[in-house]
Amino acid sequence: RGEAEDRDSRGFGGQDRGRSGDEAKMSYSRYRSRSRSVDSSDVENPGNNLFVTGLSSRLTDRDLEKHFSTEGEVIDASIVLDPWTRESRGFGFVTMATLKEAERCIKYLDRSVLEGRVITVEKILLTAAG
Repeated sequence: RGEAEDRDSRGFGGQDRGRSGDEAKMSYSRYRSRSRSVDSSDVENPGNNLFVTGLSSRLTDRDLEKHFSTEGEVIDASIVLDPWTRESRGFGFVTMATLKEAERCIKYLDRSVLEGRVITVEKILLTAAG
């Protein structure tokens, strides 16, 4: 089978020529469900996820974790990298063990200096679109 025929039979573009109407709709919705959108009932935001901006390009995940560990237990710390250059995009995410620790980070680390740069620390607000 040709590439275009394979694409058509898998339901891309909302059409599926190899199946009946109901089966085609099911196939199409199965592909759509792979999107990043989340049903609001699936969202759990305990409030311990933090968004950090103003990060130096020299900073590592470990440096970020060390800075935030002064206010509590860090579950995860990651700096977002450009997918092509692998350089820091200047922001990252930190997950603290508890809401109380996350609130301490916002209170004491927001507008703090890390590697010579002033960082901002905010709580991530998860909202469902739709």
